[in-house]
Amino acid sequence: MGQDHIRYDILAQDALRGVIRKVLAEVAATGHLPGDHHFFITFLTGAPGVRVSQHLRAKYPEQMTIVVQHQFWDLKVSETGFEIGLSFSDTPEKLVIPFNAIRGFYDPSVNFELEFDVAAGEEDESEPAEITAYPVGETDDAPEASAEKTGEEQKSGGSVVSLDSFRKKN
Repeated sequence: MGQDHIRYDILAQDALRGVIRKVLAEVAATGHLPGDHHFFITFLTGAPGVRVSQHLRAKYPEQMTIVVQHQFWDLKVSETGFEIGLSFSDTPEKLVIPFNAIRGFYDPSVNFELEFDVAAGEEDESEPAEITAYPVGETDDAPEASAEKTGEEQKSGGSVVSLDSFRKKN
């Protein structure tokens, strides 16, 4: 197999993060989520550019899942990330999350889920990034994911789509 000089894995990851960017930008523009949509967003708390309070970083030293549903404020979306106001145990917090720090995005109202393999430190450019998408579907093949912040279990129905399935094997 030839060398992938185009880096389709990185292009696909950027495109899927663009879905998250577009959805959050629409919510920011309207100030509310449409219909029953709400989001679980899992991100690495130690990733470059992430800004959370010391209290939250101590409680979630590796990764954290936030729920964007009824009570959020000051959602601002840029090309590289977003900032949002959320309440944790009745304490208002402002979080800044780069899109590159996101490990998972899940909208349980339509069983749509994206997962990204994100390295906590510098990414090894020699290893291709894995991307898994759990689109809406009739089957129940997708694995369960847990929400670290809420302790709730999430179940997505749909088939798993992985970039590895499209790669040629040696």
